[in-house]
Amino acid sequence: MDGDGNAMKTPGTPDGQGNKNRIQNDKATVRIPMLLGIALAGGMLIGATFFGGTRSMNNIGRGYGKYKEILQLIENNYVDTVNTDDLVDYSITKMLERLDPHTAYMNPQDAVAARAQLEGGFDGIGVEFNIYKDTVYVVTPLAGGPSETAGIQSGDKIIKVDDKPLAGGKIENSAVFKALRGKKGTDVRLTILRKGDKQPKDFTITRDRIPTYSVDAAYMIDAKTGYIKINRFSETTYDEFKTALASLKAKGMTQLMMDLRNNPGGYMDRATNIADEFISGNKLLVYTDGKDNRYDRKTMAHIAGQFEEGALVVLIDEGSASASEIVSGALQDHDRALIAGRRSFGKGLVQMPVTLSDGSELRLTISRYYTPSGRSIQKPYVPGQEGDYEKDLELRSKRGEYYIADSIKNDPKLKFKTDGGRVVYGGGGITPDYFIPRDSTWQTAYLVQLYGKNIIREFAMEYTNDNRKKLEKMSFDEFDKAVIINDEQMNRLVKEATSEGIKFNEKEYNRSKNYIRTQIKALVARSVFQKTSKGGQNNEFFRIIAQSDDTYQKALKLFDRANKLEHGAMTYNQK
Repeated sequence: MDGDGNAMKTPGTPDGQGNKNRIQNDKATVRIPMLLGIALAGGMLIGATFFGGTRSMNNIGRGYGKYKEILQLIENNYVDTVNTDDLVDYSITKMLERLDPHTAYMNPQDAVAARAQLEGGFDGIGVEFNIYKDTVYVVTPLAGGPSETAGIQSGDKIIKVDDKPLAGGKIENSAVFKALRGKKGTDVRLTILRKGDKQPKDFTITRDRIPTYSVDAAYMIDAKTGYIKINRFSETTYDEFKTALASLKAKGMTQLMMDLRNNPGGYMDRATNIADEFISGNKLLVYTDGKDNRYDRKTMAHIAGQFEEGALVVLIDEGSASASEIVSGALQDHDRALIAGRRSFGKGLVQMPVTLSDGSELRLTISRYYTPSGRSIQKPYVPGQEGDYEKDLELRSKRGEYYIADSIKNDPKLKFKTDGGRVVYGGGGITPDYFIPRDSTWQTAYLVQLYGKNIIREFAMEYTNDNRKKLEKMSFDEFDKAVIINDEQMNRLVKEATSEGIKFNEKEYNRSKNYIRTQIKALVARSVFQKTSKGGQNNEFFRIIAQSDDTYQKALKLFDRANKLEHGAMTYNQK
């Protein structure tokens, strides 16, 4: 889990408590109209302003009256005390289920958390933490942050926050976020138990603005090949990307691998700006189409991009969605990049965030987006059957789509052509030009248990702390050659796993062993080199991970194809 600033899913644009035991009648009576104002008067604003018409106003007015009447009857006459706030939130959520899978309502707390995922930073203490055995461990203090300045170290156990216990019982990530985050300039006192110490120590930390980053890595693979990995499209993504691209070009990059795997999306304009860095002239990048022309928009290339010439390979998978599909779709339609990997998620709906009067938020789908060739990437859905929609990735697995290219069943009626005449399909994500199956050779039940018990991360943290002084004197090349997780150390990991109740399975262990070694080494590298990393990048971590990344290794062999595609010599689909 990433620190007191977690950025997991980006619910951005192109896709991005009350007392339950006692409710005072007079307070509830006051709140009901306000809540209805959020749910329905706000709906009237949306209905009138966005869609217009007297008929819409009349329909909403009738619904408002009925809803208010029912809520008041429940509040005044129902046999048990109820929380009307919860009832309203629930009813809104159920109402939206009758629409598309991506229109959503969030209460004020969830709305703040969702917006934070796309912002350029947060106020906190600057640590990456992990919850293990109902104890909060510091994985690493963020370089240059207030926790590092105060002397917090990897492996520290956070026992208390401002004298309130933070250990024992079931601890939720949300509770840790709430305890550690706070307004910039405010103090928080942590009670820390450090390995080897018998008594805990208190640290007073002044919260500060902690920047968050979306470009995970940007480095040279060899003398001419660059690599950039983007984890989401947030406020700062385009600026980070431009800086990374310029840096790689200055180092002699003439061909690039851009990694959008497991990137769930974010801001549409950041996506089109990045696509524009690769596409010349004034070509179409994406267009949107809504109920009427208010939300219809065409976005064209308009800048002289930094990398409009040069072989380009883009990696996608089933976790690549929304803004990731805008980028890969535009590059594919204009034959500018070879798209490699597996079929993307399939989200082609655009949401408009509407902040309601109490701080809650409605993410309302207002249009569909289309790639330059006219493809809608949105996969099929049936309103009200969200469960089936969410099972799509599971069904892909059962069909064998992650392992066999021919298992991808595109709709022949949704056939389109790229600029160069290659056939591409709409209606369910971006199908790659070159299919790379998921590597499952190392995936075992034993490995899953190691992750579940946090054995690998704990082992890496202990290895780092035991060898930190020696490791921090090394360059990355020296580190890569010197650090080898040997059999003796692996045996120690197995013993620790056994002591935690994980039954040893020799066959599964042998399948996963090399992968485990790589993961440990990568986590150690991340911790050791974090202080020297620039712009939040974890280049050393990803350089080591790449050694056992089958998709990455196979993609390295595709630049000849990408070069042919760019120069018009590849006018047909290849697997």
